[in-house]
Amino acid sequence: MMTDLILHEYAASGNCYKIRLTAGHVGARLERREYDIMKGETRTADFLANVNANGRIPTLQIADRFMPESNAACLYLAHGTPLIPKERFDHADMMRWLFWEQYNHEPNVATLRFWYGWIGEANFSELQKANLPGKRAAGLAALELMDEHLATRDWFAAGIFTVADIALYAYTHVCEAGGYQLSLYPNIQAWLARVAAQPGHVTIDA
Repeated sequence: MMTDLILHEYAASGNCYKIRLTAGHVGARLERREYDIMKGETRTADFLANVNANGRIPTLQIADRFMPESNAACLYLAHGTPLIPKERFDHADMMRWLFWEQYNHEPNVATLRFWYGWIGEANFSELQKANLPGKRAAGLAALELMDEHLATRDWFAAGIFTVADIALYAYTHVCEAGGYQLSLYPNIQAWLARVAAQPGHVTIDA
């Protein structure tokens, strides 16, 4: 079992949850250190100098080394396990979904969850109000693509449960907090239930 793993996190973040979820599936034990992003605790001189110069969480600390970026940390934890396909195409396909999640899914689905849940619609800036329709449309397109992909398969890549499913689960299962409706996506709903039924699953509030 891996030891000396410290997760620098804001527990409510889906990106941080991905790492805890991956750890649950591979049996890795994490020491957790919480930072309040709303109070700027990841922007202090100490954090920037000693954890992540980019001022962001999650960051996975591995002994005296640090791995920022949630999907990279998940890959580190899942290395050598069935969560990462060995066959060349399947491995690349899994990576494709990790890239897509960070480029198409998270910037829209996760952003609206944060705006509505942490900032509040009454406090939206003029820039947020202007960007809202585009974020909403892009998030809807991402969910529709996922639902179509899952219409003919149980998992996103390689025909098995992989890190791609973990990465996409994190913000999809709480997307309704951003104003999306999971009832419109029956294939996503069925997939969410399959993910939650996997051995080692942990919830976002655990």
